[in-house]
Amino acid sequence: MMGPRASGPFPQENFYGHPEEDKGIMTGPDARFFAISAPLDEVFDNKGKDLVLQFSVKHQQNIDCGGGYIKLFPEGHKPESFTGDSPYNIMFGPDICGSSTKKVHVIFNYKGENKLTNKAITCETDTATHVYTLIVHPDQTYEVRIDGNKKADGNLVDDWDFLPAKKIKDPALSKPGDWVDQAMIDDPEDMKPEGYDDIAKTIADPEAVKPEDWDDADDGEWEAPMIDNPEYKGPWKAKRIDNPDYKGAWVHPEIDNPDYKHDDSIYQSRSAYIGFDLWQVKAGSIFDNIIVTDEVSEAETFLAETYSKNIEAEKKMYDEQEKKKREEEEAARKIADEERKKAEAEKEADEDDEGEGEKEDL
Repeated sequence: MMGPRASGPFPQENFYGHPEEDKGIMTGPDARFFAISAPLDEVFDNKGKDLVLQFSVKHQQNIDCGGGYIKLFPEGHKPESFTGDSPYNIMFGPDICGSSTKKVHVIFNYKGENKLTNKAITCETDTATHVYTLIVHPDQTYEVRIDGNKKADGNLVDDWDFLPAKKIKDPALSKPGDWVDQAMIDDPEDMKPEGYDDIAKTIADPEAVKPEDWDDADDGEWEAPMIDNPEYKGPWKAKRIDNPDYKGAWVHPEIDNPDYKHDDSIYQSRSAYIGFDLWQVKAGSIFDNIIVTDEVSEAETFLAETYSKNIEAEKKMYDEQEKKKREEEEAARKIADEERKKAEAEKEADEDDEGEGEKEDL
């Protein structure tokens, strides 16, 4: 089930695998919110079957801060008044901002609340095309793939806070007042030695000798420099021993949470629209090859026919452009060096001519 697909001009410096097949929806200009959505061919209800959401994104502009995620919307979505506050079923894809945010969002709307995954999934941050795939199974397991490779998987119940905890601390119980959870105590039989506090921290250096040229009248009374006292042991502390009354760390007993109720339908949604709702500081991202299906194999085949088919040619074109750029930069440096050397030689020749002229005048 395909979502919207559009073609548009590439920037002059862009690299691609195929000039037509790799065209897509491109963001622009910079520092803008972008919103576009369109209806699916038909309402997609994944009850009792897989949901596979897949698309490609190329941050050719070397994005510094902005989103690259896609959204599935429920029936009743209004594209003409689409904003960031419009309700959605699923939000999925990369989000990049500086060095701190480089993650794949996987957000489900559950009973009116948007639930973010508890698992950290790192996205790709280079300028090449990458394909993001989300697979949700009826048994409530999921998988996230990037370029066809698994990056994360698990269970919806475990990796999202859809449901309250199965167990809670028993509110009727609390730690007894006489509970001893201090494992070590000072030894009551260990006493501070008599005279311990009289030991000075520093003493006069016994090896110091008054300089021969020292004059008490001019220099004052000579005093030996102070050094650390080897007998000083620091503040006295009693020896630590095991606490004979120690009972261990108190563990709050748990009971079944009366508010917990299992839900086998967390995975399920009815989606009628698909689209993008993004903010980008530096625009230029290209989105393409969007597919929503209930067959993993169909998404895999589509990836092979699009991304896998053209990615090597894209990489080759990029490498050729980078090589050409390096060669041009090197040529420009050489020209600049030659011009600098020529200017220095001309300046030196002018200075020599001025010197000869001064000699003739003399």
